[in-house]
Amino acid sequence: MDETFNETYITLDGFVELHKYKYLCFVIMFILYVLIICFNLTIVCLIWIHQNLHEPMYIFIAALLINSVLFSTNIYPKLLIDFVSEKQIISHSLCVFQAFIYYSVNGSEFLLLAAMSYDRYVSICKPLQYPTIMRKRTVCIFVVLAWTVPACKMIVSAVLNAKIKLCNFILKRLFCNNSIYKLQCVTSAALTIYGVFLLLNLTILPLLFVLFTYIRILIISYRSCKSVRRKAAQTCLPHLLVLISFSSFLIYDVVIVKLESNIPATSNVIMTLQMILYHPLLNPIIYGLKMKEIYKHLKRLFQDKTN
Repeated sequence: MDETFNETYITLDGFVELHKYKYLCFVIMFILYVLIICFNLTIVCLIWIHQNLHEPMYIFIAALLINSVLFSTNIYPKLLIDFVSEKQIISHSLCVFQAFIYYSVNGSEFLLLAAMSYDRYVSICKPLQYPTIMRKRTVCIFVVLAWTVPACKMIVSAVLNAKIKLCNFILKRLFCNNSIYKLQCVTSAALTIYGVFLLLNLTILPLLFVLFTYIRILIISYRSCKSVRRKAAQTCLPHLLVLISFSSFLIYDVVIVKLESNIPATSNVIMTLQMILYHPLLNPIIYGLKMKEIYKHLKRLFQDKTN
Protein backbone atom coordinates (compact mmCIF):
# COMPACT_ATOMS: atom_id res chain seq x y z
CA MET A 1 0.00 0.00 0.00
CA ASP A 2 1.18 3.50 -0.66
CA GLU A 3 1.75 6.02 2.07
CA THR A 4 -1.52 7.91 1.51
CA PHE A 5 -3.46 4.67 1.61
CA ASN A 6 -1.78 3.67 4.88
CA GLU A 7 -2.75 6.95 6.47
CA THR A 8 -6.44 6.31 5.81
CA TYR A 9 -7.08 2.57 5.88
CA ILE A 10 -6.50 -0.35 8.25
CA THR A 11 -6.06 -3.95 7.14
CA LEU A 12 -8.11 -6.47 9.10
CA ASP A 13 -5.69 -9.38 9.33
CA GLY A 14 -7.83 -11.77 11.36
CA PHE A 15 -9.17 -13.74 8.40
CA VAL A 16 -6.39 -16.34 8.53
CA GLU A 17 -7.25 -19.56 6.66
CA LEU A 18 -10.81 -18.35 6.04
CA HIS A 19 -10.06 -17.28 2.46
CA LYS A 20 -9.95 -20.98 1.50
CA TYR A 21 -13.61 -21.35 2.48
CA LYS A 22 -14.76 -17.77 1.95
CA TYR A 23 -17.99 -18.57 0.07
CA LEU A 24 -18.96 -21.26 2.56
CA CYS A 25 -18.23 -18.86 5.42
CA PHE A 26 -20.27 -16.16 3.69
CA VAL A 27 -23.32 -18.43 3.29
CA ILE A 28 -23.15 -19.73 6.89
CA MET A 29 -22.68 -16.28 8.43
CA PHE A 30 -25.39 -14.77 6.22
CA ILE A 31 -27.88 -17.46 7.33
CA LEU A 32 -26.92 -16.91 10.97
CA TYR A 33 -27.31 -13.15 10.61
CA VAL A 34 -30.80 -13.59 9.12
CA LEU A 35 -31.71 -15.97 11.96
CA ILE A 36 -30.47 -13.49 14.56
CA ILE A 37 -32.54 -10.68 13.03
CA CYS A 38 -35.66 -12.86 12.66
CA PHE A 39 -35.49 -14.46 16.11
CA ASN A 40 -34.92 -11.19 17.96
CA LEU A 41 -37.42 -9.06 16.02
CA THR A 42 -40.11 -11.76 16.24
CA ILE A 43 -40.09 -11.55 20.04
CA VAL A 44 -39.85 -7.73 19.95
CA CYS A 45 -42.95 -7.65 17.68
CA LEU A 46 -44.83 -10.04 19.98
CA ILE A 47 -44.09 -7.79 22.95
CA TRP A 48 -45.18 -4.74 20.92
CA ILE A 49 -48.44 -6.32 19.70
CA HIS A 50 -49.77 -8.07 22.81
CA GLN A 51 -51.07 -5.88 25.61
CA ASN A 52 -50.38 -8.45 28.34
CA LEU A 53 -46.67 -8.17 27.50
CA HIS A 54 -46.62 -4.40 28.05
CA GLU A 55 -45.05 -4.87 31.46
CA PRO A 56 -41.65 -3.58 32.65
CA MET A 57 -39.94 -6.96 32.49
CA TYR A 58 -40.97 -7.55 28.86
CA ILE A 59 -40.13 -3.99 27.84
CA PHE A 60 -36.60 -4.50 29.17
CA ILE A 61 -36.40 -7.82 27.29
CA ALA A 62 -37.47 -6.06 24.08
CA ALA A 63 -34.76 -3.44 24.63
CA LEU A 64 -32.16 -6.19 25.14
CA LEU A 65 -33.21 -7.94 21.93
CA ILE A 66 -33.05 -4.66 19.99
CA ASN A 67 -29.51 -4.36 21.36
CA SER A 68 -28.72 -7.80 19.91
CA VAL A 69 -29.92 -6.61 16.50
CA LEU A 70 -27.80 -3.44 16.74
CA PHE A 71 -24.77 -5.44 17.88
CA SER A 72 -25.07 -7.88 14.98
CA THR A 73 -25.79 -5.20 12.38
CA ASN A 74 -22.68 -3.33 13.49
CA ILE A 75 -20.49 -6.38 12.74
CA TYR A 76 -22.11 -8.83 10.31
CA PRO A 77 -22.60 -6.71 7.13
CA LYS A 78 -18.92 -5.63 7.10
CA LEU A 79 -17.87 -9.18 7.99
CA LEU A 80 -19.87 -10.63 5.09
CA ILE A 81 -18.33 -8.15 2.65
CA ASP A 82 -14.84 -9.01 3.91
CA PHE A 83 -15.42 -12.76 3.41
CA VAL A 84 -15.79 -12.30 -0.36
CA SER A 85 -13.35 -9.41 -0.80
CA GLU A 86 -9.78 -9.73 -2.00
CA LYS A 87 -8.60 -7.25 0.64
CA GLN A 88 -10.11 -6.89 4.11
CA ILE A 89 -9.72 -3.18 4.80
CA ILE A 90 -11.57 -0.49 6.72
CA SER A 91 -11.05 3.24 7.02
CA HIS A 92 -9.70 4.52 10.32
CA SER A 93 -12.79 6.66 10.95
CA LEU A 94 -15.16 3.77 10.20
CA CYS A 95 -13.08 1.50 12.45
CA VAL A 96 -13.40 3.98 15.32
CA PHE A 97 -17.16 4.24 14.64
CA GLN A 98 -17.56 0.45 14.66
CA ALA A 99 -15.72 0.24 17.99
CA PHE A 100 -17.89 3.09 19.33
CA ILE A 101 -21.14 1.25 18.47
CA TYR A 102 -19.70 -2.03 19.74
CA TYR A 103 -18.89 -0.71 23.22
CA SER A 104 -21.94 1.55 23.45
CA VAL A 105 -24.19 -1.48 22.90
CA ASN A 106 -22.15 -3.52 25.39
CA GLY A 107 -22.47 -0.81 28.04
CA SER A 108 -26.19 -0.52 27.30
CA GLU A 109 -26.56 -4.27 27.77
CA PHE A 110 -25.17 -4.18 31.30
CA LEU A 111 -27.31 -1.18 32.27
CA LEU A 112 -30.43 -2.93 30.94
CA LEU A 113 -29.53 -6.09 32.88
CA ALA A 114 -29.13 -3.93 35.99
CA ALA A 115 -32.56 -2.36 35.39
CA MET A 116 -34.07 -5.82 34.91
CA SER A 117 -32.55 -7.07 38.15
CA TYR A 118 -34.01 -4.07 39.99
CA ASP A 119 -37.40 -4.77 38.40
CA ARG A 120 -37.27 -8.40 39.59
CA TYR A 121 -36.16 -7.29 43.06
CA VAL A 122 -39.11 -4.92 43.45
CA SER A 123 -41.54 -7.46 41.97
CA ILE A 124 -40.51 -10.30 44.28
CA CYS A 125 -39.36 -8.51 47.42
CA LYS A 126 -41.78 -5.52 47.40
CA PRO A 127 -44.84 -6.75 45.46
CA LEU A 128 -47.28 -4.26 47.01
CA GLN A 129 -45.11 -1.29 46.03
CA TYR A 130 -44.35 -2.63 42.54
CA PRO A 131 -47.08 -0.74 40.60
CA THR A 132 -46.04 2.52 42.29
CA ILE A 133 -42.29 2.11 41.80
CA MET A 134 -42.18 0.54 38.32
CA ARG A 135 -44.47 2.91 36.43
CA LYS A 136 -44.33 3.16 32.65
CA ARG A 137 -42.63 6.53 32.92
CA THR A 138 -39.92 5.07 35.18
CA VAL A 139 -39.37 2.14 32.81
CA CYS A 140 -39.06 4.48 29.82
CA ILE A 141 -36.51 6.60 31.70
CA PHE A 142 -34.47 3.47 32.53
CA VAL A 143 -34.48 2.31 28.90
CA VAL A 144 -33.57 5.76 27.51
CA LEU A 145 -30.76 6.17 30.03
CA ALA A 146 -29.45 2.66 29.31
CA TRP A 147 -29.21 3.55 25.61
CA THR A 148 -27.95 7.13 25.86
CA VAL A 149 -25.53 7.13 28.81
CA PRO A 150 -23.06 4.61 27.31
CA ALA A 151 -23.20 6.36 23.92
CA CYS A 152 -22.52 9.78 25.48
CA LYS A 153 -19.58 8.41 27.47
CA MET A 154 -18.14 6.40 24.58
CA ILE A 155 -18.30 9.30 22.11
CA VAL A 156 -15.58 11.10 24.09
CA SER A 157 -13.28 8.10 23.68
CA ALA A 158 -14.19 7.79 19.98
CA VAL A 159 -13.39 11.46 19.23
CA LEU A 160 -10.04 11.24 21.04
CA ASN A 161 -9.14 7.97 19.27
CA ALA A 162 -9.97 9.42 15.86
CA LYS A 163 -7.40 12.19 16.39
CA ILE A 164 -4.51 9.96 17.48
CA LYS A 165 -1.89 9.14 14.84
CA LEU A 166 -1.41 5.50 13.87
CA CYS A 167 1.98 3.86 13.35
CA ASN A 168 0.69 0.37 12.59
CA PHE A 169 -2.04 -0.34 10.03
CA ILE A 170 -2.60 -4.07 10.48
CA LEU A 171 -5.28 -5.08 12.99
CA LYS A 172 -5.21 -8.79 13.81
CA ARG A 173 -8.96 -8.95 14.27
CA LEU A 174 -12.14 -9.62 12.26
CA PHE A 175 -13.61 -6.28 13.33
CA CYS A 176 -12.64 -3.17 15.26
CA ASN A 177 -12.66 -3.16 19.05
CA ASN A 178 -10.21 -2.06 21.75
CA SER A 179 -7.38 -3.74 19.80
CA ILE A 180 -7.22 -0.48 17.84
CA TYR A 181 -5.14 0.96 20.73
CA LYS A 182 -2.27 -1.30 19.65
CA LEU A 183 -2.06 0.56 16.34
CA GLN A 184 -1.41 3.96 17.90
CA CYS A 185 2.06 5.49 17.87
CA VAL A 186 1.84 6.58 21.50
CA THR A 187 -0.37 5.17 24.23
CA SER A 188 -2.40 8.02 25.70
CA ALA A 189 -2.42 8.03 29.51
CA ALA A 190 -5.63 10.09 29.48
CA LEU A 191 -7.36 7.56 27.23
CA THR A 192 -6.16 4.67 29.37
CA ILE A 193 -7.53 6.29 32.54
CA TYR A 194 -10.78 7.16 30.78
CA GLY A 195 -11.02 3.55 29.56
CA VAL A 196 -10.75 2.29 33.14
CA PHE A 197 -13.42 4.82 34.14
CA LEU A 198 -15.73 3.50 31.40
CA LEU A 199 -15.08 -0.12 32.38
CA LEU A 200 -15.91 0.70 36.00
CA ASN A 201 -19.06 2.72 35.25
CA LEU A 202 -20.55 0.72 32.37
CA THR A 203 -19.54 -2.80 33.35
CA ILE A 204 -18.23 -3.49 36.85
CA LEU A 205 -20.67 -1.34 38.85
CA PRO A 206 -23.79 -2.56 36.98
CA LEU A 207 -22.53 -6.15 37.30
CA LEU A 208 -22.02 -5.76 41.05
CA PHE A 209 -25.50 -4.22 41.35
CA VAL A 210 -27.02 -7.17 39.46
CA LEU A 211 -25.22 -9.69 41.69
CA PHE A 212 -26.29 -7.81 44.83
CA THR A 213 -29.98 -7.68 43.81
CA TYR A 214 -30.10 -11.36 42.85
CA ILE A 215 -28.44 -12.36 46.12
CA ARG A 216 -31.11 -10.33 47.95
CA ILE A 217 -33.83 -12.02 45.87
CA LEU A 218 -32.32 -15.44 46.66
CA ILE A 219 -32.22 -14.75 50.40
CA ILE A 220 -35.78 -13.40 50.55
CA SER A 221 -37.14 -16.19 48.30
CA TYR A 222 -35.50 -18.84 50.47
CA ARG A 223 -37.32 -17.43 53.51
CA SER A 224 -40.66 -17.18 51.69
CA CYS A 225 -43.29 -19.66 50.57
CA LYS A 226 -42.97 -22.10 47.68
CA SER A 227 -44.92 -19.91 45.22
CA VAL A 228 -42.50 -17.00 45.74
CA ARG A 229 -39.52 -19.31 45.16
CA ARG A 230 -41.13 -20.63 41.98
CA LYS A 231 -41.81 -17.11 40.71
CA ALA A 232 -38.22 -16.09 41.44
CA ALA A 233 -36.84 -19.12 39.62
CA GLN A 234 -39.09 -18.67 36.56
CA THR A 235 -38.37 -14.97 36.04
CA CYS A 236 -34.78 -14.65 37.27
CA LEU A 237 -33.21 -17.73 35.69
CA PRO A 238 -33.35 -16.39 32.08
CA HIS A 239 -31.80 -13.08 33.18
CA LEU A 240 -29.00 -14.91 35.01
CA LEU A 241 -28.30 -17.08 31.95
CA VAL A 242 -28.05 -13.97 29.77
CA LEU A 243 -25.84 -12.25 32.37
CA ILE A 244 -23.45 -15.23 32.50
CA SER A 245 -23.34 -15.42 28.71
CA PHE A 246 -22.67 -11.73 28.26
CA SER A 247 -20.15 -11.49 31.10
CA SER A 248 -18.18 -14.38 29.61
CA PHE A 249 -18.24 -12.60 26.27
CA LEU A 250 -16.94 -9.37 27.82
CA ILE A 251 -14.17 -11.14 29.76
CA TYR A 252 -13.00 -12.74 26.53
CA ASP A 253 -13.06 -9.39 24.75
CA VAL A 254 -10.92 -7.74 27.43
CA VAL A 255 -8.49 -10.64 27.92
CA ILE A 256 -7.94 -11.36 24.22
CA VAL A 257 -6.28 -7.98 23.67
CA LYS A 258 -3.73 -8.73 26.39
CA LEU A 259 -3.05 -12.28 25.16
CA GLU A 260 -3.47 -11.68 21.43
CA SER A 261 0.12 -12.54 20.55
CA ASN A 262 0.01 -15.78 22.59
CA ILE A 263 -3.15 -17.21 20.99
CA PRO A 264 -2.88 -19.09 17.67
CA ALA A 265 -4.51 -17.14 14.84
CA THR A 266 -6.96 -19.94 13.94
CA SER A 267 -8.09 -20.31 17.56
CA ASN A 268 -8.53 -16.54 17.77
CA VAL A 269 -10.81 -16.56 14.71
CA ILE A 270 -12.92 -19.45 16.01
CA MET A 271 -13.35 -17.84 19.44
CA THR A 272 -14.23 -14.47 17.90
CA LEU A 273 -16.86 -16.00 15.61
CA GLN A 274 -18.38 -17.83 18.58
CA MET A 275 -18.43 -14.58 20.56
CA ILE A 276 -20.39 -12.65 17.90
CA LEU A 277 -22.72 -15.59 17.29
CA TYR A 278 -23.73 -17.09 20.63
CA HIS A 279 -24.96 -14.07 22.55
CA PRO A 280 -27.28 -12.44 19.95
CA LEU A 281 -28.61 -15.87 18.95
CA LEU A 282 -29.04 -17.24 22.49
CA ASN A 283 -30.89 -14.19 23.86
CA PRO A 284 -34.17 -14.73 21.96
CA ILE A 285 -33.95 -18.52 22.48
CA ILE A 286 -33.50 -18.13 26.25
CA TYR A 287 -36.31 -15.59 26.61
CA GLY A 288 -38.56 -17.34 24.10
CA LEU A 289 -38.36 -20.71 25.83
CA LYS A 290 -37.95 -19.70 29.48
CA MET A 291 -40.39 -16.79 29.78
CA LYS A 292 -43.82 -18.38 30.11
CA GLU A 293 -45.96 -15.61 28.55
CA ILE A 294 -43.61 -15.09 25.59
CA TYR A 295 -43.50 -18.85 24.99
CA LYS A 296 -47.32 -18.99 24.91
CA HIS A 297 -47.50 -16.32 22.21
CA LEU A 298 -44.69 -17.94 20.22
CA LYS A 299 -46.42 -21.31 20.38
CA ARG A 300 -49.73 -19.75 19.28
CA LEU A 301 -47.97 -17.92 16.43
CA PHE A 302 -46.39 -21.08 15.01
CA GLN A 303 -49.60 -23.07 15.46
CA ASP A 304 -51.48 -20.45 13.42
CA LYS A 305 -48.79 -20.68 10.70
CA THR A 306 -49.10 -24.47 10.45
CA ASN A 307 -52.92 -24.50 10.39
